[in-house]
Amino acid sequence: MKNILYALAIVFTLNVAAQEGNERHEQHERREMKKEFLQKLTPEQIATLKTKKLTLALDLSEAQQQRILALTTAEAKQRKAKMEALQVKKEKGEKPTEAERYQHMNERLDAQIALKKEMKNILSKEQYEKWEKMQMHKKKGKKKMKRKHKAHKE
Repeated sequence: MKNILYALAIVFTLNVAAQEGNERHEQHERREMKKEFLQKLTPEQIATLKTKKLTLALDLSEAQQQRILALTTAEAKQRKAKMEALQVKKEKGEKPTEAERYQHMNERLDAQIALKKEMKNILSKEQYEKWEKMQMHKKKGKKKMKRKHKAHKE
């Protein structure tokens, strides 16, 4: 009787572990498909989607939607141009120097500061507070994903 219980416990444990592995693999595939899809979108399409998501989350007025659409369109165009430039360098086999990496990080932080100031001008106080909470949640999610990714590599 004990042997049967031990055997069932082992089979059950192996089954659960196999299912978890499949779920992780499926999540990774979905993430990759989403990433490919988003890379194929134009900057205007990306900006429209981002604006609509913010409209749903923050209950934006029509005027706020137009201002945020303009802001996100400019942001998406800059990001797309930088990504294409980095892709060209990557295809050539060139890696950014320390100075270039510093410059990119500095530019990204400057852009984040400018975005934050502009959003503060566009949104009401309550909307801005909610937007900041959304940004913090988003950053925490990215950090968590990076930690998981590093753990799987090792």
